[in-house]
Amino acid sequence: HSASELGSAPAMYSFGMMLSEGRGVARHDANAALWLGRSAEQGFARAQFHLGRLLEAGTGTAQGTPASTKYAAAVRRYAEAAHQGLAEAQCSLGIMFEQGRGVDPNPGEAARWYRKAAYQGDLAAQCNLGTMYNDGRGVPQSHAEAVRWYARAANQGYARAQCNLGYKYDQGEGVPQSDEEAVGWYRKAAEQGNPSACCNLAVMFEQGRGVAQSFANAKTW
Repeated sequence: HSASELGSAPAMYSFGMMLSEGRGVARHDANAALWLGRSAEQGFARAQFHLGRLLEAGTGTAQGTPASTKYAAAVRRYAEAAHQGLAEAQCSLGIMFEQGRGVDPNPGEAARWYRKAAYQGDLAAQCNLGTMYNDGRGVPQSHAEAVRWYARAANQGYARAQCNLGYKYDQGEGVPQSDEEAVGWYRKAAEQGNPSACCNLAVMFEQGRGVAQSFANAKTW
């Protein structure tokens, strides 16, 4: 395919994603990065985001490229899409600031981008923002705010938030302590395969907290 054949930025993005995922064509990461890059240069936000993901993973760069170079390139692409309002890119940019990948660690900037994505309904961002409040990183520490954001994501089925919300009920932080509520949220997350939730649910069965004591069930989880 030539650029003239594909024409628009959305078409180049679609072709790049086909190459990236091996849909209808042989998977080819370098060519995927090339076509996503062409779309990204035209300002197409989803191409900028997915190119960022390729760069972060190292599949869109030459072999042997230093991690710092890959991450900095990914941050640039995430930022382009994030400033256009793409929630997934805003969340990914927040993660880069939180972890100090491609940028200096900056909890305040991480929380700011998580919040933008969270208000757009991004479940990972809602959970991550809850954790920032839980730990008091980049925002004032608040168990109540942590619970509020965990609950928003948990009620939409996001397993990590369900586990975290269960732990808040388990410990009585930001909510009245309730073994039953803790078990309920741990179970929802564990049924989705969340490892921490499986472990926590097993402990609840072992100790008979919020459920009838059952060593058999404890071993099952």
